[in-house]
Amino acid sequence: MFLPTVGQASAATALESLSGADSSLTVQTLCVEHEAEVLAFLAARPVQTVFISGFIHDNGLESTLNRGTFYGCRNAHGRLEGVALIGHFTLVEARTESALARFARLAQDCPFAHMILGEQENVAAFWNYFAQAGRTQRRACREFLFEQQTATEQLEPLIGLRQATPHDLPLILPVCAEMVYQESEVNPLEVDPTGFENRWRRRIDQGRVWVWIENGRLMFNADVMSETPDVIYLEGIYVDPEDRGRGLGVRCLSQLSRDLLQRAKSLCLLVNEQNQRARAFYEKAGYTLCGYYDTIFLHLKN
Repeated sequence: MFLPTVGQASAATALESLSGADSSLTVQTLCVEHEAEVLAFLAARPVQTVFISGFIHDNGLESTLNRGTFYGCRNAHGRLEGVALIGHFTLVEARTESALARFARLAQDCPFAHMILGEQENVAAFWNYFAQAGRTQRRACREFLFEQQTATEQLEPLIGLRQATPHDLPLILPVCAEMVYQESEVNPLEVDPTGFENRWRRRIDQGRVWVWIENGRLMFNADVMSETPDVIYLEGIYVDPEDRGRGLGVRCLSQLSRDLLQRAKSLCLLVNEQNQRARAFYEKAGYTLCGYYDTIFLHLKN
């Protein structure tokens, strides 16, 4: 699927539509001294900015672990109008279209940009500017953002659900790599096996991976990809095909969600719009639709 290149104005996107470029805006590389200001800016929309905020909470503004560079866009009064991470992942929170346009033009020159993720209208507007340099989509996905703020009724505890350890990596990595491939058509175990393993090992060391393993079989998996004081974003949710439709996955996710809501106000996750079975699964586990997102995977810059 390929996304349209026509931006749409919407109050939900938090964009102020402007005609023409605003010459009063300045873009700067963000550093440690800006961290508190940037996090306060992003906290105005905590669910929508959990991806970009999570990188800062985990790594700070300046770290190779971000796999990109953080930029800020300021108006003539020095106030932030946008924050962006531009790199392997391109994530943008812009309050004006002029700020979004500045970030898009900056991202045009990033040779290793792999993916653009954001709310549908914001991504469409970003793409209008970004594609002017001839950059092309390799693959695009429409996704639903689901959220849970209140824990579901407690069921009988599942003793087998636990935090993963590094010893579980041989079971976890192939499953997670396959899920990445299904979305991006790139297998990280083929293109970056060491980096992929290191990122998952770090996630396990942070206590962010939960599994149910029996007799050497991974029955359930879930990861915390991003966490802020307000919101936790989940990904990598997997139920072994042999156990699907038996209620195990719903019970595992419900129990995990109940535990995580003790340390955050909200949980969220993305599901591909074409995956109706997954949507029904998340709804059964107490999640509700709260937003519409687009992901664009890019051809590498020549």
